[in-house]
Amino acid sequence: MTKKQLHESVAYLRNKGFEAPEVGIVLGTGLGQLVNEIEGAIEAHYNHIPYFPLATVEFHSGKLIYGSIEGKKVVVMQGRFHLYEGYDFLDITYPIRIMHQLGIQRLFISNAAGAINLSFKKGEIMLIEDHINLQGGSPLAFKNVAEFGDRFVDMSEPYDPEMRKKIEEIAIDKGIPLQKGVYASVVGPQLETKAEYRMLKTIGADAVGMSTVPEVIVANHLRLPIVAVSVLTDECDPDNLEPINIQEIIEIAGNTEPKMIQLFKELIKIL
Repeated sequence: MTKKQLHESVAYLRNKGFEAPEVGIVLGTGLGQLVNEIEGAIEAHYNHIPYFPLATVEFHSGKLIYGSIEGKKVVVMQGRFHLYEGYDFLDITYPIRIMHQLGIQRLFISNAAGAINLSFKKGEIMLIEDHINLQGGSPLAFKNVAEFGDRFVDMSEPYDPEMRKKIEEIAIDKGIPLQKGVYASVVGPQLETKAEYRMLKTIGADAVGMSTVPEVIVANHLRLPIVAVSVLTDECDPDNLEPINIQEIIEIAGNTEPKMIQLFKELIKIL
């Protein structure tokens, strides 16, 4: 990754009309309906943006969408990149750097995750308060990282306390049940074994997924305030573990998504 590549990607998007977005949004697996809320949408498919990675997972449509939500300019990433698809950390986080260069001042992230905390139920939303990186690497571990920001990045509070507090208030106001907890990010794409679920619980994880943490690390590198939520799509009880049903996971994500959209829209409105 070079600054020249970033500039070319950004120039292409500005030329398409992506002007001064305030909020960047990353949509997780099965969580694409927010794009229907965008007014005056302009789309840029990933395969047309210079130096952009291409999306491979069938339920990711792979495009950046610019427009307005609740009167604020947003750029929405419909389809993200994962280690399990064969991308590296620089690929995965390239779009975050692009959105930052375009001008976003805040980043919203969503994902689908499994509930490790057995008091959490599938179909609920968890506000991420902290995370555990189990992906075996860092998106900042490259030679010329100092050209893009500090090499050593503080992670004592990776998720913005102010936006977290506002999301909690919105959830109470709208009657949306909201859990809070720690998200563990693993490589995947295989799901966890019973022993792995037990380990995740022991080390303090409340939910587990295969994304989000690399984007959050880079956003902290860029000093972008972040709020992130997990839509809990399954319950990971090692003593009563059933074979995974990916279609059911996608379905639960889709059914819960309207609540997530409501939280994000209300937060955008009051920013």
